[in-house]
Amino acid sequence: MAILHPFRAIRPVRDKVHLVATRPYYSYKNNVLKAKIEDNPYTLLHIINPEFNKTLRTRANSPERFELVKKGYESFQAKGILIQDAEPHLYLYRQSSAERSYTGIIGGADAEDYLNDVIKKHEATLTAREAVFTEYLEVVGLNAEPVLMSYEGNERIDAIIASILIERPEYEFSTTDLIKHELWLIDPVKTEVLVRCFEQIPATYIADGHHRSASSVAYYLQQQAKGNLHKGRKFLCYYVQEEDLKILEFQRLVKHLNGQTSETFLKQMEQWGTLTEMRTPRKPQKKHEITVFIDQKCFSLILNESLIQKDHPTLCLDAELLTQWILQPLLNIQDLKTSQDISFIPGNTPFNEVLNQVNDGSYAVAFFLYPITMQEVKRVADHGMYMPPKSTWVEPKLRSGLTIMDLND
Repeated sequence: MAILHPFRAIRPVRDKVHLVATRPYYSYKNNVLKAKIEDNPYTLLHIINPEFNKTLRTRANSPERFELVKKGYESFQAKGILIQDAEPHLYLYRQSSAERSYTGIIGGADAEDYLNDVIKKHEATLTAREAVFTEYLEVVGLNAEPVLMSYEGNERIDAIIASILIERPEYEFSTTDLIKHELWLIDPVKTEVLVRCFEQIPATYIADGHHRSASSVAYYLQQQAKGNLHKGRKFLCYYVQEEDLKILEFQRLVKHLNGQTSETFLKQMEQWGTLTEMRTPRKPQKKHEITVFIDQKCFSLILNESLIQKDHPTLCLDAELLTQWILQPLLNIQDLKTSQDISFIPGNTPFNEVLNQVNDGSYAVAFFLYPITMQEVKRVADHGMYMPPKSTWVEPKLRSGLTIMDLND
């Protein structure tokens, strides 16, 4: 039984939403970030980066920096750039491109669902990063970037969503990345029906945003310990039907061959599968095929069946098999989270762009994996296990600032 909370969103006024909402600041190159902040007085980046290009700055991730972020939100509200809805709502958000569209419900997940494993996780979080996010919430008290959550398809929810999509949206705008954004405020009757529908869903799954989820729950537990029993119980999520998510892989690029020649390294790999040079470089076409690019040559490695433990949720995944049989023993990459000798490139990066990073000498070898499925992710989460690091690149990627949740409201 999943709990879905309506909430009173803090959000941009209609005529400025296209100027306020933003991609995460770390996704912008410095020159683009500088231009956006200098040329747009309404962008949320002013809040997220309160000291951008200033000489005297507070320490990154310090309470002093977070206080400036909080004041930024307060300033935007005082100026009428951000408003807060008078009544709680659920919100419907659709993101469309020439390739495809994603439609889902923005609402509050319940911290107790996270603690009771109604909300399923598939990724281990870093304690230090989680602590920083929790301190941010303690000072600022707002969620501006939703956690991406998936749920199993439901015909009744689909019917309600379809009935809302024929109405005029509250927001409708396009961004320079050629994506169209639409947001609807869901009326109280349909909101109540959706809440009841989610009560019939046995579990939801975090698709993207494990650190945001974990820190929100840590903040909730802090408030409970202080006797603030009603603070922080909900956190901001965007719920998309699992069949509609797009799951891509991460490629692995390694800087060295651990002292081996290319010929020796390729020969070593042949003990773990069938290695065939390709005439035309390409990505893998099926599970348990890995594309290897080295010395301007591309190879297909079909892993031996004996390596694949099909009954085990993670030991049948190509990302884990690559780590266990090649990265660790052959290239001495022991910890993917901390090693400085490996990089991860999202699966939406053009194929030739990745190859060029090997050709120009930045890396010695690149490994391309076949994308996993949502069913494989769910299998891992249902067993209380974690995916290998950097296993999934999940879309849609969401803008910050469309709907902001006050955790203490």
